Amino acid sequence: MSQTPISSSANSLSGPPRRLVIASRESRLAMWQAEYVRDCLKKLYPGCDVQILGMTTRGDQILDKALSKVGGKGLFVKELETALEDGRADLAVHSLKDVPMVMPNGFELACVMAREDARDAFVSNDFDSLEALPKGSVVGTSSLRRESVLRAKFPHLEILPLRGNLDTRMVKLDRGEYQAIILAAAGLKRLGLESRIRALLPIDPHTPAAGQGALGIETLSKHPSIKEWLAPLNDLPTLYAVTAERMVSRQLGGSCEVPLAAYATWNQDQMSIRSFVASVDGKANCLASAQGFVGSLAEAEALGLSVAQDLIAQGAASLLPNGLPSSF
Repeated sequence: MSQTPISSSANSLSGPPRRLVIASRESRLAMWQAEYVRDCLKKLYPGCDVQILGMTTRGDQILDKALSKVGGKGLFVKELETALEDGRADLAVHSLKDVPMVMPNGFELACVMAREDARDAFVSNDFDSLEALPKGSVVGTSSLRRESVLRAKFPHLEILPLRGNLDTRMVKLDRGEYQAIILAAAGLKRLGLESRIRALLPIDPHTPAAGQGALGIETLSKHPSIKEWLAPLNDLPTLYAVTAERMVSRQLGGSCEVPLAAYATWNQDQMSIRSFVASVDGKANCLASAQGFVGSLAEAEALGLSVAQDLIAQGAASLLPNGLPSSF
C-alpha cells in the first residue's frame, strides 16, 4: 500500500498531524531509533498515523572499504534525504554523528532528542579492558578518531578496520576475527546489549565524536509545520551541547577523513567542551577545552567556535588531510 506523507496530503497546518512517514535505514539499530521516534510522536499525537519507510543506503552496501575512502558518513543519509525531497517521507531519523556538519540546501536539522550515553565502549569476549589486551591483539574500529587514540595509548596493539552494522560487528568479534572491538555505547544500550560492554572508555582521552549518542531528525526547510510538530521532542541540554560540538567539527572540516573529537555537556546555563584533532597514527594531536555561560544556540556556537580557533592556533590545520575548509 502506498504511503502519502503529510507534505503532499491535506493536513491542516494549524492542527496536529494526521499522517507522518519516517525515513530510516533498515539496520536493527536504525529501525529501533525510528520506532522510538514513531512511538514518541504517537504519544504526542494519538490520532496521527505514523509509518516507517525502511531504506538501504550506500553506506550500508559498501562494507569492504573504509568510510573515509568512499565518501564518508554522508553515505548513510543521502538516500533518506532523497526520500524527503521526492515526497515519500516527511522526516528522517539519524544517529547525529552520521549527519554531515553542513546540511544541504533545503534541508535542516529540525530536532535533536535526549542523548544516550555518549562514551565509547570496549567489547571483548576474553578481556576486561584495553589495558589487559596482550601485545599483538587485534582491535577493530570503524573510526579514525578511535584509531588515533588507540595507536597513541596502546602502540603494542594491532588496529584493524571494522565495518558493518552493529550486529555484523558483534558477529565478527564472536567469530574470533578480533580480540576486542570499540563501539558507541549508545547503540549497545538501545538494543539491550549493555551486558556485552566490558568497560566504558573515559572521555579523557577517548573523547566522543560530535553528536555521538544523540538522535537527529532531518526535514525539508519548506515544511515548517513538521518542525513545529517535532519541537516537543527537542532536548535543550543535548541541543546546546551538540550545537557547540558540530560547530567545532564544521570549522575543522569534520568528516570520516579527520580524527576529530568534540564533546560538550550543558547544565544550568554552564557548558564544558573538550575537543581534539590528531594524526591517524596518534603521534601528533591538538587538544582544546573551554567552559562558559551558554543560554542560547548562538552562545553554544560561539563557545564551539572558540575551541575550534584554539585548535587552529595550535596548528590543527597541519593534521587535516585537506587543510582548513575554505569557508573558515
